Amino acid sequence: MKIVIAKERRASESRVAASPDVVRKLTAFGFDVAIEKDAGVGADVTDADFKAAGATIVADAQALLKSADVVLKIQRPDAEEIALLKKGTVIIAHLSALSEAKDMDALAKAGLTAFAMELMPRISRAQSMDVLSSQSNLAGYKAVLDAANEYGSAFPMMMTAAGTVAPAKVFIMGVGVAGLQAIATAKRLGAVVTATDVRPATREQVESLGGKFLTVDAEMEKDAETDGGYAKQMPPEYFEKQKQVVAEHIKKQDIVITTALIPGRKAPILVPKEMVASMRSGSVIVDLAVEAGGNVEGAKLGKIAVSKNGVKIVGHENVASRLARDASQLFAKNLLNFLTPHVDQENKTIEFDWEDETVSGTCVVRDGKVVHPMLSKGK
Repeated sequence: MKIVIAKERRASESRVAASPDVVRKLTAFGFDVAIEKDAGVGADVTDADFKAAGATIVADAQALLKSADVVLKIQRPDAEEIALLKKGTVIIAHLSALSEAKDMDALAKAGLTAFAMELMPRISRAQSMDVLSSQSNLAGYKAVLDAANEYGSAFPMMMTAAGTVAPAKVFIMGVGVAGLQAIATAKRLGAVVTATDVRPATREQVESLGGKFLTVDAEMEKDAETDGGYAKQMPPEYFEKQKQVVAEHIKKQDIVITTALIPGRKAPILVPKEMVASMRSGSVIVDLAVEAGGNVEGAKLGKIAVSKNGVKIVGHENVASRLARDASQLFAKNLLNFLTPHVDQENKTIEFDWEDETVSGTCVVRDGKVVHPMLSKGK
């Protein structure tokens, strides 16, 4: 069985869906691993590194994809890549399945089998396969560094002979994996950190990291989480109250980092232009949801916007990719952990257990059809 890793071709993508360590493990299973030439350059992994781990380096991308039995990718394949894959090829990647229905239809029409790793069930056994968590963790860390880079003052309190520098006040909106790492990183840098989330269970997590939890409405927040651990879409009255509570708090903040995402939906606006206008000149907002429409009014994908009152709104695209080496290693390990239980070592093949929750929960396309229940055609 041939496992192929091609170079990522979508904009702002520096990651690669393999690491030398993962290649070693795949070749130890008896698989033929082939990697496109220079696929790892953006993640500081050389062809020599992959070759030393047991992979074959292939310069011809078209021939590489045509020969694949399994394709490991970071992001979903584009139309040109799909056209090169033979019927029955397995694709495992972050497919953005809930928002890119046309691409899922194209995968089905081509007769491919596709697994969307972003749909991995939130169960204990699947934690090591969860690409959203591994990548969001890095994004939360990088968001704080990006904020510190744009902020014109220091983060920690500094007591000097010339006077005292007050610590930065950092407010995290959305306490998922990215938010928790942002809290931890900001605390390490010496900031005073507050955070809010619609899920009340996150209060203890925030406080365990040294942050202070900002409650909006304790009663409504009791029913704000799905069984799978994701945030629910909240009613309009909740967001109205949230605006009032946050509006007063945000005026005093130096740094705001927003991380709120709802699977398959446009990101909710948490910081409207009125709140931006209330902040001090030189304050910084980092919008980690900018690719899903953004949590901040005025955020621009791939740019740093500056409001009329001098607030910087950072909207970097694909933040995890800005830490490409670590992000690639973690993503590749997630893929390996997903595949390993289904490896038939005697026959050197992969035989998926379709009753396995991690398989059925991520399979989007199979036998020429879109099959996932969260997509309309799978219902």
